[in-house]
Amino acid sequence: DWRCTGGLFCPAQRKSAILHFAQRRAMDVEGLGDKLVEQLVELIETLAETTPRQAETIQQLRDEIAVLKGEKVKPTFKPSGMEDRSDPDKKGAGTGESTGKRAGSSKRRKTPDNPIHEKCVMAPTEQLPPGSRFKGDRDFVVQELKIEAHNTRYRLEVWQTPDGEWLRGELPATLPGGHCGPTRRASLLDPHHHCHVTQPLLREQRLEWGIDVSVGQIDALLSGHNEPFFAEKDPLLEVGLEVGSSITVDDSGARHQGRNGSVTPIGNDFLAWFSSTESQSRINFLELPQAGEPVYGLNDEALTDWREQGLAQARRQALAASPIREIATTAAWEEHLKALGITQERHRRIATEGALLGGLLEKGLSRERVIVSEGAGQFAILLHARCWVHAERLIHTLIPLNARQRLDQERVRAQLWALYADLKAYQRAPDPAAVAGLRARFETIFSQKTSFATLNQTLKRLKTHQGELLLVLLRPDIPLHTNGRENDIRSDVKWRKISGGTRSDLGRRCHDTFASLKKTCRKLGISCWGYLNDRIGQVGAIPPLPEIVRQRALAAKGVP
Repeated sequence: DWRCTGGLFCPAQRKSAILHFAQRRAMDVEGLGDKLVEQLVELIETLAETTPRQAETIQQLRDEIAVLKGEKVKPTFKPSGMEDRSDPDKKGAGTGESTGKRAGSSKRRKTPDNPIHEKCVMAPTEQLPPGSRFKGDRDFVVQELKIEAHNTRYRLEVWQTPDGEWLRGELPATLPGGHCGPTRRASLLDPHHHCHVTQPLLREQRLEWGIDVSVGQIDALLSGHNEPFFAEKDPLLEVGLEVGSSITVDDSGARHQGRNGSVTPIGNDFLAWFSSTESQSRINFLELPQAGEPVYGLNDEALTDWREQGLAQARRQALAASPIREIATTAAWEEHLKALGITQERHRRIATEGALLGGLLEKGLSRERVIVSEGAGQFAILLHARCWVHAERLIHTLIPLNARQRLDQERVRAQLWALYADLKAYQRAPDPAAVAGLRARFETIFSQKTSFATLNQTLKRLKTHQGELLLVLLRPDIPLHTNGRENDIRSDVKWRKISGGTRSDLGRRCHDTFASLKKTCRKLGISCWGYLNDRIGQVGAIPPLPEIVRQRALAAKGVP
């Protein structure tokens, strides 16, 4: 069996084995040249390494079925730890040891900071003997939470003027939800979107608290009167693209109305913005930053994109010769393509992608904005950088067949980790003299040949993305990974496992809106509970989140 013995043969023995196999099968071995035999050897080695990966995929599918059945599964790959162990600020970085501060050493005393709402003086229960002297007090703070129904009856006075006009008292502006107070509505939005508590559990809990509420009321309170939140969520991405030097993106599956879709988180250190759509196409990603009806621009940037994407010359000339330079609606764009005779699906797709990119730049998106992603093709617009953690993961998850391949894999990963650590050091303190050396090390690592054919192919494939992986040498201000978006999307994945998906377009919009606002509040250090009460109660103590994001981003750049 070649899968069992092929890895033990030297090249001459492999060639002899192939010829012997061909003779046993009555094949014409005289017509086989040396080059063809070498190609057969390489093909068989590749197949021998591909088979275990296919078996692993099959096992993963079996594990997923076992999870659905409630059975145990085999352990999966753990994160490589390249990001944490290449950080010199952490003790034991690069050693693989779990060192650092003692567990619990970062705890602080919380009692002095707690506001005191009630004071009680407690005397000794025993009878004080004569001659006892008072020696002061010893404070003991107890934290308690009051959860109880609080019903208010508003008597709306009704008056009739001498002219016959009726005048009635009005409810406070903080009661847009009718019979629900602002704190009660916030107590529904916070656990539902922040803690992923389902609507049936919310209703059951309220009934236990003495609040009589129906299923329809809960759904109406969660999805209705959210226009102020919608208006605050949409400008977040616009501000992030305007003041940030880069954004990181990712995507994951999302179910809507029983069909598979996609959710795309976009953000940086100060914001997170979510959007759920039906596809993961490049057109979809180009439409997201426009946050509404897209604009199609027929300009030089669009023409350049059409040329790079391989649009037929006749189609490019027809689009460039059109007197129309900007189209404001999707319906009008479709009619424009039809009028120009562009009917083939591929041509329409490329033309739409270029026009959307041109429209983004017309609306003010900077050409120097860097998009950092895990490497998916739909994100490769403007200046595109690839995530190093995802690149290393391709090597980390390979399955070697023998000890030699395992050693080669570990050696390459060690070289990659060392280069990554030096790139992070360059990012903190850019040195133009170090650029040539870092590029040379990249060439050396990703051009080497090992005994592991699949590893060689992976290195060769990653080498073709050298410009995207080493963009940090030209732009030290950009991140080297997309870990932030991975963390942002984790809660969305948990919510999907609990709820399955959204059923209405309004429900999907509410989910994206509150996921964006919740994550942005967390990045800005703002309490989500406090934010909800501020907005629902119309207090106005917390400024609009887009303004805070703008201030934080400019302050990080040193702009007053």
